[in-house]
Amino acid sequence: MQLKSVVILPGNGAGNIEHCNWYGWVKKRINEISDVSCVLKNMPDPVTARESIWLPFMEKDLNCDEESVIIGHSSGAAAAMRYAETHRVYALILVGAYTTDLGDENERESGYFSRPWEWERIRANVKHILQFGSTDDPFLPWEEQQEVADGLKTDLKKYSDRGHFQKTIFPELIDAIKRLKTDSFK
Repeated sequence: MQLKSVVILPGNGAGNIEHCNWYGWVKKRINEISDVSCVLKNMPDPVTARESIWLPFMEKDLNCDEESVIIGHSSGAAAAMRYAETHRVYALILVGAYTTDLGDENERESGYFSRPWEWERIRANVKHILQFGSTDDPFLPWEEQQEVADGLKTDLKKYSDRGHFQKTIFPELIDAIKRLKTDSFK
């Protein structure tokens, strides 16, 4: 297996994702790396982000497979983790990942939080996992982000000043992709 594509899964409610947060900036930088293409498409059902709609879209339209890195942000991270329970992928990069519906009706309706997480299956299906979290995230308690790291036994890059990672650039993601490309990801 080798890295051929990077797929960015946005958080829910993201509208035209090419112009939201860091998504378009990261896509442009990744496409400058030789032999790696970045896929960034507006998602169906962008507000509720239902698992029953997003996971088939990831497989059929975004072509997520064993040569793909999935960068999942917020609810995109939840989708990436659920996808990896049943599909092999090269790597997951989780940004602002969490484990519960946070008491929010829309999150509950997405379907991602209706059953226990299958951490061992995710680890078995994914070659590399990296996680970014911030203690000052206004939407996600740190404990939820840490629970993902503990369940996946992943390297959690802990920040205290990134909020919900909604800036327009994210250079650490480009560095991570370059390391994955050379398989020097540790």
